[in-house]
Amino acid sequence: MANAPVEHMNALDAGMFFAESEKAPLHIASVSVLEGPAPAFRDLAATVEARMARVPRHRQRVRTVPLNLGLPLWEDDPGFRIEHHVRHLTVPAPGGPDELNDLVGRIMTYRLDLDRPLWEMWMVDGLADGRWALISKIHHCVVDGSGGSDLIARLFDLEPRPAAVHEPGGATAARPPSTASGLVLDGLGQSAVRLGRRLLRLPSPARGLDGLRKARDFAGGLPHTLATIAHHGVESLPGPTGPYRRWASLDVDFDQVKTVRAGLGGTVNDVVLAAVARGFRDLLAARGDLSGDTLVRSLVPVSVRGDDEGDLGNRVSALFVTLPCGEPDPVRRLSSLREQMDGHKSTRQSVGVDALVQLAGTAPAAMPLATRTVMSAMTPLFQTVITNVPGPQFRLYVLGREVTALYPYVPIAAGAGISVGVFSYRGRLHFGVTADPDVTPDLGVLIAGIGAGFAELAELAELSEIHAMARG
Repeated sequence: MANAPVEHMNALDAGMFFAESEKAPLHIASVSVLEGPAPAFRDLAATVEARMARVPRHRQRVRTVPLNLGLPLWEDDPGFRIEHHVRHLTVPAPGGPDELNDLVGRIMTYRLDLDRPLWEMWMVDGLADGRWALISKIHHCVVDGSGGSDLIARLFDLEPRPAAVHEPGGATAARPPSTASGLVLDGLGQSAVRLGRRLLRLPSPARGLDGLRKARDFAGGLPHTLATIAHHGVESLPGPTGPYRRWASLDVDFDQVKTVRAGLGGTVNDVVLAAVARGFRDLLAARGDLSGDTLVRSLVPVSVRGDDEGDLGNRVSALFVTLPCGEPDPVRRLSSLREQMDGHKSTRQSVGVDALVQLAGTAPAAMPLATRTVMSAMTPLFQTVITNVPGPQFRLYVLGREVTALYPYVPIAAGAGISVGVFSYRGRLHFGVTADPDVTPDLGVLIAGIGAGFAELAELAELSEIHAMARG
């Protein structure tokens, strides 16, 4: 069997790796709820290990280059053992959503072991009605939310009958660990190649004209973006202060979103943002921190992954969006968010996080400092992260058991004291909301408000359609 080739991180992945700290672990996760009965743990572990051939990264650890003379690389873990990564827990009785949510929060509090492949999977039995769950945790330097959706589909079954445990082709042979001198020489060579590519990337007339058009569009929307950033934040929404995490979930029927879009317009993302704005409105009102001009600054990641780029690594940009929480009218809140998102698309106001970190990647020795500088600079710019990832609309199975719900976990870091993740699966939107429990002990108010936001918009959309039919 041939050795697996050495593969370096791209600059954005390296930025995610270096940005992690004790108080800001940067792993993402999915929480899958499955129909029972739960399989034997040994059968699950054997199946997961067999699927490693589909995702070789699960057997690779990160090696950094001495003095950061090159970007970190992925290297086969010579001590890989499946029991280091696949574990078993039983949720406390009665095994309802609250018990599962609490367990997820505790598991997400702890950092992944950086000396091993950066993933863990927890089988959780004891859920009500005979159900069980899989909590899959992976570092953000391995994959982003969009790629994580594809990764789930590769590791799960698409048919009720489990696929053969033994994957065709088998695993590649483990490459011997690199020496320190070899890492330095390889890193210097990679840096020279990247610099040479930049020097040879001469602008053509066509690229020059396209660049001018993009610059013109960007300049047109810049005043609004600067005004968004300059607006004072909400004092009761500070960023995380400690390493502990609390997580809560919510299910929404996608038919409600269809109703809103048909009656009031907007995209799926517009409707999601409007419902989240209602959630923050209720949260701030309960804290006595709501006024007519209250805006919550939000970072909305946008995938820029191409169809041919695979599912590993990070390919993401972001938009700054203000949630008009002070606006009492739900329809006006939706309209405001729709106008913001349309304006961002037409004026290319996405935050160039990728470009900033890619530039730092030209000088890998500066990566740790550059990453911390970028994170510090972004801290006062946003107070929450809201990410909506389209998931599979077909059934997924694990050892013949159907996945009935699929929730995301999104980390909090920098200025975001609360993160809101949304994952669609088979006609439902599954929310996973993360917060620092010391800063946000009232997370349930936000969750209830998001659900109420969808319900009120759907009701108003139905009334709008009835009035339209009456006028017709």
